[in-house]
Amino acid sequence: MDSARSIPTLDDVAKAAGVSTATVSRCLNTPDRVVERTRKRVIAAVEELGYTPNFGARVMAAKRTFTIGAIIPTMDNAIFARGLQAFQEELHARGYTLLVSSSAYQPKVEEEQIRALIARGADGVLLIGYDRDASVYEYLERQQVPALIAWAYSDANPRPAIGFDNRASMHALAQAVIAKGHRKIGVISGVCQGNDRATQRLEGVKDALREVGLDPDAMPIIETTYDIENGGSALEQLLAQSSDLSVIMCGNDVLAVGALLRAKQLGLKVPDDLSITGFDDIELAQIVSPLLTTVHVPHRQMGRQAAIELTALVEKTSLGKSLELKSHLKIRRSLSAPKPNL
Repeated sequence: MDSARSIPTLDDVAKAAGVSTATVSRCLNTPDRVVERTRKRVIAAVEELGYTPNFGARVMAAKRTFTIGAIIPTMDNAIFARGLQAFQEELHARGYTLLVSSSAYQPKVEEEQIRALIARGADGVLLIGYDRDASVYEYLERQQVPALIAWAYSDANPRPAIGFDNRASMHALAQAVIAKGHRKIGVISGVCQGNDRATQRLEGVKDALREVGLDPDAMPIIETTYDIENGGSALEQLLAQSSDLSVIMCGNDVLAVGALLRAKQLGLKVPDDLSITGFDDIELAQIVSPLLTTVHVPHRQMGRQAAIELTALVEKTSLGKSLELKSHLKIRRSLSAPKPNL
């Protein structure tokens, strides 16, 4: 074979390794079914020849593209990074390739991306949260492409999901805030329209207020997009509305870090003058000063389990099941009891 002119084939690898083409195929697709000595010979031949498996032939044989699509709301910050990394790692271990798109929290853009991924042969799709038009789910069903929800979980929703209860998680944090003695609470939330995670987190705070006889409708709330600068601006707006707030609860760590930095710029001491909390427990929460009180989300476990369940749906070894993962509180120095005069 003239390697300068010809593309190495499966037959070339088989001849170089002294095995059948079927053995080469098994070695590349299911290596655990090939004895180690033979596997090493085949891999050596593959590397020496520079052989790349014929993707089209694999697709035709399996009637799948071994491609999974994931559409996340944003790539602007690290909210989804850890979970998506674990998702990709597990997919790779199972022989799948990941294609990622970002919708910028725009439902129409997400719908376009779903259609584009399916047009490119995606075997399954990972979606963030439940909240989207019913026509999107109907389209996926017509195309017979399984979809799995992540970053959210609800007993009331029958769609397969690997995630956590956003409402219960924020409710637990709000209970901890109230237990510290806080009653003058403000919230910086993500935009709730089209975002069930933001909506549920806000409802979790309101649930905790009702439990102690406080009026959730009187609680000042600013909704904004997830950005450090926006978190800072929202903090200033809240304090302009209610200067006696003792704690500001934020819909995620990105907003909380923005609020914390702006509080310092305004000459406020956190938590002596104002406590601040976040949600997610991304790396930012562990490097700011003071360390951020937040809700730890099991991002890596969620990503890995989502890959396991979605590939099972694709391979029809699962009819679709949901798994609720547990979050837990990280009480750090950004939260303390309010001053007596607050």
